[in-house]
Amino acid sequence: MPQATRDGVSIYYEHERRDGDGRAPVVFVQGLAFGRWMWRWQREAVADEYDIVAPDNRGTGRSDVGLPPLVARLPGTLRGLVLLKLAGYSMGGLAADLEAVLDDAGIYDAHIVGASMGGMIAQRYALEYSRAKSLTLCCTSHGGPDAAPVPEETQERMFDTPDGASDRETIRHRMRPAFNDRFTNRNPHLMDRIIEWRLEQDASAPAREAQAAAVQNFDVSDRLDGLRVPTLLLHGTDDQVVPVENARLLAEKISDSRLELVEGGSHLFFIEDDELVNEHLLAFLEEQE
Repeated sequence: MPQATRDGVSIYYEHERRDGDGRAPVVFVQGLAFGRWMWRWQREAVADEYDIVAPDNRGTGRSDVGLPPLVARLPGTLRGLVLLKLAGYSMGGLAADLEAVLDDAGIYDAHIVGASMGGMIAQRYALEYSRAKSLTLCCTSHGGPDAAPVPEETQERMFDTPDGASDRETIRHRMRPAFNDRFTNRNPHLMDRIIEWRLEQDASAPAREAQAAAVQNFDVSDRLDGLRVPTLLLHGTDDQVVPVENARLLAEKISDSRLELVEGGSHLFFIEDDELVNEHLLAFLEEQE
């Protein structure tokens, strides 16, 4: 079971190898609290041509949480404040975790693919480390005061716990802004499977809040002129979590970037519109190789 260690915290990752032809591997970086399940459609699409590395972000899946034991025992509201101001994760730390994983795997060039918070980690990583050969940034933002914020209604929904709801009902409730209603209504069995995957792999409540602190404090808006790797920007036009304006801002600030919008796409458009997303991703990777 491959694991990298940074600051005493174990970071788990999967490393799928194929009989390669010298191509750089594809590294998939997860969103806020999401487990490795979120990339299953893209991983299947690239698996015939590329090695794959899929880490569990700190606090997610099989990776250690790495928080002081006392923090997890605090009441929810107080814990959230402590994590936001004092003990939460940082995007720089999550990028350093990714560097530890790639170093442990012996990888020197990689195509980094990140969605939402994973896209933020990817930006910070490419700015501070040298292994990124290309970036694919999905439904993400450069952070800071100039970014289009997550709508207040969405923020409340994502962290809300309905009275008397089970774990499954809470996940379903919190996840609704990330999908189009039409997709969820047409795919009830898939939504049930996703809930089971989330129960199995997603971050615990303290780790989720610690990751949210990293997102809230993230800002590379004034550094993106230093980003020197080819970048594919993918975003759904109906994203109710990270508004599509953020993709246009990234396209303006990253000189070597290409913006592809998925009309009507939700926040999790890479699941709903996986065939189109995979087409864009594979074509972009092929160009870089």
